[in-house]
Amino acid sequence: MRVNVSDFLREAAERAPHDEALVEYHTQRRSLTWAQFAAEAEHLSRALSAHGLVAGHRVALVMANGIDLAIAYYAVLQRGYVAVPMNPRATPDEIHWMLADSGSRIVLTDTTGFANVRDAGDVLVVGDDETSPAGTRHMTWREFLADATDSAAAAPADPEALAVLLYTSGSTGSPRAAMLSHRALIANINQIGRITPPPLSADDVCLVLLPLFHIYGLNAILGQAVAMGARCVFVDGFDPDAVLQLIVDEQITNVPVAPPVIAAWAGRDNLAGYLHGVRTILSGASALDPDLAVDFERSCGKVVDQGYGLTEAAPVIATTLGGPDPDHGGQHGVRPQAGSVGKPLPGIEMKIIEPAGTEAKRGDPAQIWVRGPNLFSGFWPDGSDGPRADGWFATGDVGYIDDSGDLTLVDRVRELVIVSGFNVYPREVENVIEQLPGVSQVAVVGVPDAVTGEAVLAYVVPEPDHDAATEATEHHIIEHCRTRLARFKQPKRVILVDYLPKSATGKIAKGRLRALARSTELGLDGP
Repeated sequence: MRVNVSDFLREAAERAPHDEALVEYHTQRRSLTWAQFAAEAEHLSRALSAHGLVAGHRVALVMANGIDLAIAYYAVLQRGYVAVPMNPRATPDEIHWMLADSGSRIVLTDTTGFANVRDAGDVLVVGDDETSPAGTRHMTWREFLADATDSAAAAPADPEALAVLLYTSGSTGSPRAAMLSHRALIANINQIGRITPPPLSADDVCLVLLPLFHIYGLNAILGQAVAMGARCVFVDGFDPDAVLQLIVDEQITNVPVAPPVIAAWAGRDNLAGYLHGVRTILSGASALDPDLAVDFERSCGKVVDQGYGLTEAAPVIATTLGGPDPDHGGQHGVRPQAGSVGKPLPGIEMKIIEPAGTEAKRGDPAQIWVRGPNLFSGFWPDGSDGPRADGWFATGDVGYIDDSGDLTLVDRVRELVIVSGFNVYPREVENVIEQLPGVSQVAVVGVPDAVTGEAVLAYVVPEPDHDAATEATEHHIIEHCRTRLARFKQPKRVILVDYLPKSATGKIAKGRLRALARSTELGLDGP
C-alpha cells in the first residue's frame, strides 16, 4: 500500500530505469531517465535533511515548469516535508505573504522566480543568480547539494500526513492554503487510473504545459504521468505554433490544457496534421464554451474531453473521459451532452443539494456536494472549513445532473474569477485599487472572455471633488494594478461609475454588475 506520493516515482524507476521520463526545452533539449529522476530527487531530499528539515516542515517551490521543479517536488515529498508551490511570476509581495503564512523554511527557486524571492526575509533561498552572491540566506544549487548527507530520516509511514499546501479561494473568497495529504493525492491518482479505458499509460507521452503551481498540473498531469510511467514533456509559457510543433517532434499523445489553448488552436491551418498522433485532449481548470469545443472538433476531428475539479479535491471530481458508467446511470456508446463535464470518478460520490438541505430533482440546478478519499484536510493551519464529519464537502459550485448521470455546471456560489485556469480573488484586486487616492468604492467581477475564459472587470466610483481625483482614471488604475498584481489578476477593463447597486441589506449587488457587463444590449456605461 502506497503511503507517500513519491512511492510512484520509486516504482517507475524500478520498472523502467533506462526509459526516458522527463524532457524540457528551456535552452536546448534536456532529458532524464526514470532512474536519473529518482536519483536526483533522492540527492536533493538528503540535502534538505542536512539543512535541518524534519517531517512536516514546509518548503516553497518558486520555479518555472521543468525538470528541476519535478525533481524538487518529489524530493520534498519523499522525506515527509511539505511542498508549497508558488507562481514564480507572482509579485514579490504576493510571494512574501505566502512564505510568511505557510511558515516555509527554505525556498527552492530558479532564474524565473529568483528576483521575486531574493529578499524573502528569514528564509533560506536556494537558487543561482549572477546579481546575488551567496550569503547567509542564499545558497547556490551546487553549494546546497554538496551538503547532502549519506543518511537521512525516512518519512513517517502516514498517508494522512500533509503533503502539499496550495493557495486557493476556499469558501470565503480570501486566499487560503488548502491542506492536501498524501492520502488525498494518491486517492485521486488512483481514481483517474480506474477510468476505462485508462486515460494514460506507460506508452503515452504527456504534455506538461499547465503550471505545476496549479493542482491540475501538479497532480492530475505530473502525478498521474509518474504513476503510470508516461514520459513528460515540459513547456513553460504558451506559444501556439511552437507547442503544436513540439507535439509533432516529441510524438506527444496526451494533451491536457485549459480553454485558452483550445481557443488559440481552433481554426488553425493543418491543425489535424499537428494533432494526428494525439490520443487524448482534455480541457480543465475552467469551463470550456460548448461552441468553442465544436469549432475545435471541426478544425481537427478531435473531440475535446472535459473535466471538473477543485484544489480541495486534489483535483478531479468528474470527467467525460472513458466509457459511460452504468453504475452512474450512463448508457454505453452515448457521449455526454454538449457542455457536460461527465460523471464522477470511480470512488467519488456526488449529490446536488438545495439551499434548504434537500436533494435536488434530476435536472434541477443546486449546489454540488462531493465525498471521497481525495478530499483535502481543510485549510491551513488549523484544518478549518474542510469536509463535514460525514465526509461530505460543499464545493461552492452550482450544477445539475441529467438523466444520463452527467454533471453540467451552471454557476459558482463564490465570486471567484478564473482567468486562464488561475484563481483571482476579487477582494485582493479591490484592496489594491482602493489604495489609490480619489477612489471611493470598488467592485470587481468576472466576465466571459474568448481567450482566457474569464477576465477581471473593475467598477470604480471616484470620490467627488477629490484633489487627487485625476488618479482615479482607467489608465491610472490599470497602471497601478500592473505593478502590484500578477498579470492574470490585473483588470482587463476599468469602468468609472457614479454609484454601485446595492442589495436590500446594503451589500454591493455584484450579480447585477455581472449581468450588466454580460448584456451587450445594455452596454457598459454604468449601473
